[in-house]
Amino acid sequence: MTAVRRFWPLLTGIYHYDKSISTRNIGTGTIIEAPILAYLIETTQGRILYDVGCDYRKIDDPVLRDRCYGALAFPPPAMPADHRLPARLGALGLDARDIDLVFLGHLHFDHAGGLHDFAHADIHVHAAERAAAAEPGARGYFTDDFSAAYRWRLQHGDYDLVPGVTAIETPGHTAGHMSMLIELPHGAPILLCGDAADLTENLEHEIAPGLCYRDDETLALASIRALKSRACACGAILWPNHDIDFFRAHDCFPQHLA
Repeated sequence: MTAVRRFWPLLTGIYHYDKSISTRNIGTGTIIEAPILAYLIETTQGRILYDVGCDYRKIDDPVLRDRCYGALAFPPPAMPADHRLPARLGALGLDARDIDLVFLGHLHFDHAGGLHDFAHADIHVHAAERAAAAEPGARGYFTDDFSAAYRWRLQHGDYDLVPGVTAIETPGHTAGHMSMLIELPHGAPILLCGDAADLTENLEHEIAPGLCYRDDETLALASIRALKSRACACGAILWPNHDIDFFRAHDCFPQHLA
């Protein structure tokens, strides 16, 4: 019996970048629009938040904005006030402190930047991800996003957070990337790919993300195939993480899926 009651995809920002960032060696020169998403899962055992988006303070402050985003190949994302997680939660009658557990698919800046709003919560991340984010030259990380004394709960392999919510190890994009299978009270399960698959195209054509750990796509492709196999076995719907068309087709905020 699943402990899941309700599920919300939460748009926290929008950015524009070269498509090859999502589809390895494909789409160079084509700029795409990409949502930055978090996912709220309400269960009988508490509220889980998958990812926390960017640190809006780094976008608001010109000095931080230039320091953090100046060297990137694409501009900072747009994060209107009503898209930020405190506002999204507020629209649901919740406060950041109503989140019991934050699950980070990985530690890139568009997924872990908002941790400062959730210092009270348990923070789950794969141990390999935590280690790799500290490697010299690691790409995609703003180390101060996760340098504070958070309540880290380092993980290994697949595991159940609560009945009906399963963490799935999907390395490749990063060393310790994790996806999540969510069994709703009604209807098909949802398999959140995270950045194992940015776009539907990554899944349909088995294309690795542009950025792969140590520039090796082998694990990333194996994870895409594993996600497809798992979804087929349990009848789950695969949710790519940065696909604007998929998101718009499934956005229901402030309504929920159940």
